[in-house]
Amino acid sequence: MTVSNITLTAVSGLCLLLLYKCVLYPAFLSPLSKIPNAHWSASVSPVWMLWKRFRSQNNQTIHKAHAKLGPIVRLSPSEISINCVDGGIKSVYSGGFEKHEWYPRVFGSLGTVSMFTMTGSKAHSTRKRMMSSIYSKSHLQSSPHMRLISEEVLYNRLLPLVHTAVSSNSPVEVHDLNQGITMDFVSSYLFGLANGTNFLQDPAGRQKLLELYQGRKPYEFYHQEVPDLLSWLKLVGIRLIPKWCDAANDVLDAWGLDLCDRAEQSLKSTDPRVEPAVYKQLTQALLKQGPAQGDQLKQRRLDIACEMYDQLTAGFETSAVALTYLFWELSRSPKVQKELHDELLTLEPTLAYPRPQGSTGLPAPKSIDALPLLEAVVTETLRLHAPIPGIQPRITPYPSCSLAGYNDIPPNTRVNAQAWSLHRNPEVFPSPETWQPQRWLKDANPSSDIDEMRRWFWAFGSGGRMCVGSNLALQEIKLVVAAIYTNFRTSIVADDDMEEIDAYTVKPRGEKLVLKFEPV
Repeated sequence: MTVSNITLTAVSGLCLLLLYKCVLYPAFLSPLSKIPNAHWSASVSPVWMLWKRFRSQNNQTIHKAHAKLGPIVRLSPSEISINCVDGGIKSVYSGGFEKHEWYPRVFGSLGTVSMFTMTGSKAHSTRKRMMSSIYSKSHLQSSPHMRLISEEVLYNRLLPLVHTAVSSNSPVEVHDLNQGITMDFVSSYLFGLANGTNFLQDPAGRQKLLELYQGRKPYEFYHQEVPDLLSWLKLVGIRLIPKWCDAANDVLDAWGLDLCDRAEQSLKSTDPRVEPAVYKQLTQALLKQGPAQGDQLKQRRLDIACEMYDQLTAGFETSAVALTYLFWELSRSPKVQKELHDELLTLEPTLAYPRPQGSTGLPAPKSIDALPLLEAVVTETLRLHAPIPGIQPRITPYPSCSLAGYNDIPPNTRVNAQAWSLHRNPEVFPSPETWQPQRWLKDANPSSDIDEMRRWFWAFGSGGRMCVGSNLALQEIKLVVAAIYTNFRTSIVADDDMEEIDAYTVKPRGEKLVLKFEPV
């Protein structure tokens, strides 16, 4: 009887402890209990939010919660979301909050991590110092590598291809085309023009590789949100991710390593057509840390390849999405398209194709960057159709912090913000679901508070972890748009399912946009 009483007491005590830790404390006593719940169960269980993410409803779900409950909401017992600048993204992303393990779970490759996926700020800062100068605006605008790449991609690949389609009165599927454009630009800058891809002139190879790359995306949820479940089930022979994803990863890893190995053979070259600008920069920076031998040398090769692969895939995918939505919006707005064409004609030399007799070279990147309407068109597209609109998870610091008016937020709480919601604040962006480039032009819209809009603009993130390749993306996008709309006008042939998928990195649900190009 005594043993039974002791057992009963122990079981009762355990039940009470679990009740306190799993229900009473998180729901009523934790500092997070004061934050509005996105769902009635959010304070005691992550299941509701996990279900929304499993069903690819993350961005919309969080946005609706903020619209209803304000600038901070609780998504699960230890996860919150913020949607404000002061006391929000300014505190978290410019305040040194460390990255969550969510990043290396999904975006790591070759068994190692890149600058983007490093969780610790010290390791990230060290790597960023190695890379930031080669991605600075001043360097890119004066780079002989970028000048040659731009000439090659525009005048030897893209414009002849579009001109042929116009001559044969054939429509063009531009989303696929844009992925070729951006892959050729980014790979050539990373590895050298002679070593980069030529996807524009190899549509079969482009589509084969992109199928492998995109096919794995629906399974990212498991790595992001339930990695332990993934591991446990795998131990008992249950696979949530099919084997072909492993095979696809192997092919992509081998492809990335091959690009690096070819760049390695060109390290001694100073010819801008051959020299691998970014690869060389990182390799030389790592060499300054000391020589490597044996296993260290093998690991360094993988570290470099992982970094290059991350910059390549992130750079091509996001810029391609931005170009697709920019072409779509301009094709629906003939008036803006005409005004942009008129502005582009002020460039000297012209970007006309075929080139007028005696015309050589490209306009200075600074002159393209200074065009106000082009800037407004690109910025508004990135606001409404941010290629990465999804969450950017961070971890709250020890011992506590304050966010959006709430104090004593405990350490190791996952905190996210997302461009999808920041860019749709109607108090900052009136009629936020409409594409209005003029909102960024003071002369066209004197009532616009452009400085405030720029504080909320988050297409490239903010703080020390903001996108290192943002200047490259903007220079490349503006140049392509300038070349196309100097020479052609576009109209829609088919734009079914142009709504963005709900994901970290988006694309049109239909994965295509068919346009008709006509000479201006």
